[in-house]
Amino acid sequence: MPRTNSSTRARLINAALELFSSQGVTETTTRQIAELARVNEVTLFRQFGSKQGLLLAVIEDSAVFTHLAEALREQVNQTSHLDEALRNYASDRIQALEQIPELLRSVVGEAGQYTLESRQALGRGITLANRDVARYLSTVIEGEQLDSRLPAEKLSSLLNVMLFGYLVIELTCEFHELWDSREDFLESLVEVFLHGAVSTQRKSSASLNENSSLQPSLMGAREMQQKVADLPATFVHSILQQAKKQELRAYALAYVLFGTGLTAQEVVALERSHQICDAHQHLLQVTQGAVRQVPVNQWIMGKRYGSYTRNPLTQWLKSRKDDQLALFINDAGQPMSEPELVAAWQEFTSGLLTPEGQPLSVEQARQTWCVEMLMKGINLEDLSILSGLDSTQLQPYAWRAREKAAIERAVRLDQKA
Repeated sequence: MPRTNSSTRARLINAALELFSSQGVTETTTRQIAELARVNEVTLFRQFGSKQGLLLAVIEDSAVFTHLAEALREQVNQTSHLDEALRNYASDRIQALEQIPELLRSVVGEAGQYTLESRQALGRGITLANRDVARYLSTVIEGEQLDSRLPAEKLSSLLNVMLFGYLVIELTCEFHELWDSREDFLESLVEVFLHGAVSTQRKSSASLNENSSLQPSLMGAREMQQKVADLPATFVHSILQQAKKQELRAYALAYVLFGTGLTAQEVVALERSHQICDAHQHLLQVTQGAVRQVPVNQWIMGKRYGSYTRNPLTQWLKSRKDDQLALFINDAGQPMSEPELVAAWQEFTSGLLTPEGQPLSVEQARQTWCVEMLMKGINLEDLSILSGLDSTQLQPYAWRAREKAAIERAVRLDQKA
């Protein structure tokens, strides 16, 4: 008997989906649905109560909501970073909604004609799904010990509204120029949440203080602070702009230095084949010193410099006509040497001086990258893997990141006052 009920329910839902998609929810009658499903109309009412109840069941049974809570619980066990959690959820929901394009168009186009009962049914379904997403986000945020400026349910609501709006535009408009691709939209969405809705700073210094290896003495802290000379965002953006005005090679070089944190020695050893680039990531394979892979950041000090597939480095490589294997070459078309890289740095940083009145050094790009990565929320273990530095060498950067975080909190408090 349960198998028969399950089969009847499935036939009714499939029939409703077909009719709702082809002729709209408003124009579809329960009799038509029952006839297509080859069941008595009374059976439809016994199973779902009304057409509104059936509409809600169709939406819930679609890939948009089916087993959503279970899927999110499984995802949260495999996800440790908020950016990954946001990207995975957003990508999955978009793919699910794309499976029912006609139904989505019908729901959007006919919503004004729905009865109050239908709108309430839709509202309940969306609210329940939203709570599942809120629990998912809350678990990830707590796991990373991040400060959320909004309750999890509000974050979830904003996220779902943005995703639904994206699909509505994609399914109803042509030739818009709002984003380059789905990946472009997803990357922008994640960045909005990371830098707008959620602060990637630790909840307090207590979480860092639990690790005794990060607790320097007062004198040691002062010494470490003096060793780190990271650059302010205004300097970094000015350097990138000056490099861009000079030439594409200089722009690409500055982009790699600030976007990867590599040393000058590591950069000049890079070859074209050491680049891994697709719509989801842009990596460089480091072969000098600590062998490792390093991501090329699109966002540098709060500003985006292209995408994974179109940025200063990919544009520089695309413009080249030579057969050299080296990632960077000099004016003679030969692999760039370390002194030549330093000379290029001095040229596109000319006019900028340290507080002591000294020219900027190329090592400051690496120091700036390390501090920025810590400010974004990366832990020391992961930063050690990406930078090739051990935990002792990273302690000055951890201190500097805590100092900058403290300054930012103090400024926010002053602004609130």
